[in-house]
Amino acid sequence: MASGLAKNQQKVLYVSGEESLSQIKMRATRLDCIEKELYLLNEINWPVIKANIESENYFACVIDSIQTLYSPEISSAPGSISQVREITFELMRLAKTRNIAVFIIGHITKEGSIAGPRVLEHMVDSVLYFEGDPSRELRILRSFKNRFGPTSEIGLFEMKEQGLVSAKEASSLFFSQEEPMEGSAITITLEGSRALILEIQALVSECSFGAPKRLANGFDTNRLNMLIALLEKKLEIPLNRHDVFINVSGGIKISEPACDLAVIASILSSFKNRKIDNKTAFLGEVSLNGRILEAPNLNARLKEMENYGFLKAILPKKPSQKTSIKCYEANAVGKIVEWM
Repeated sequence: MASGLAKNQQKVLYVSGEESLSQIKMRATRLDCIEKELYLLNEINWPVIKANIESENYFACVIDSIQTLYSPEISSAPGSISQVREITFELMRLAKTRNIAVFIIGHITKEGSIAGPRVLEHMVDSVLYFEGDPSRELRILRSFKNRFGPTSEIGLFEMKEQGLVSAKEASSLFFSQEEPMEGSAITITLEGSRALILEIQALVSECSFGAPKRLANGFDTNRLNMLIALLEKKLEIPLNRHDVFINVSGGIKISEPACDLAVIASILSSFKNRKIDNKTAFLGEVSLNGRILEAPNLNARLKEMENYGFLKAILPKKPSQKTSIKCYEANAVGKIVEWM
């Protein structure tokens, strides 16, 4: 990012408290991002960093990371609440008075929240997180705060030898177009204005002893319990004697209920040991009374299906606009069993 700004003849200062200059040079050489206007400073003493920022007319400044900096005027260790809070306040003042864009890199806790005082999130204009499965190349840039636009948009990147590159065909990273398998169902979710095709995987196995397990990766466990209770009540499927595991492929987390129908379809597929055509997608929110509700922005989802050669969609109501996708209506969960 700093190199990209420097390519446009903008002076950028990269302050590193994590790595030495030789380590940064090795990484910059590997990523081919050595630029004339990109300046490096290996320092953790805040007064020295502040003097350097004020001595030049920088366009942007990158702090890596805020937890490594310290001010001798504050009697606490680097990374402490008082150090992080005061240095961030000074950075905010410099950004406003000198009209500099400041990017602050920070550590996160095991729970995924920013390490340090919560006031840090309120002081800055935007809070961005990188998330994704460490074993996969995909990385998702998600906004949790944004004073300049919506927080619903995401950025999708792939980790390559040359660094992070934009994922052009994002949906292909989340589902497999191989032979259909039991317990697999396709759905389309919306992340901001971007439609993504996802594969929902379910495993239903008989419970040997004790209370059955309900585990979900990428899907809300409370909502999974609700859908399981609905299947037991409306369809009389004895899931109370079975463990149920749900996984959303690709490491993405689903936050909208429009994927409920695909979760139910994958559970039924695994329970009944029946394969679902991998050219069919399930779209709809499931209510507590077993009714299936229409997914918002349906046309964008169907358009993404067309782009990847999908043939059929199971949804509560046929779309108003013309589409090459064959749409089958299912306005209640019982219709899914009939269709399967």
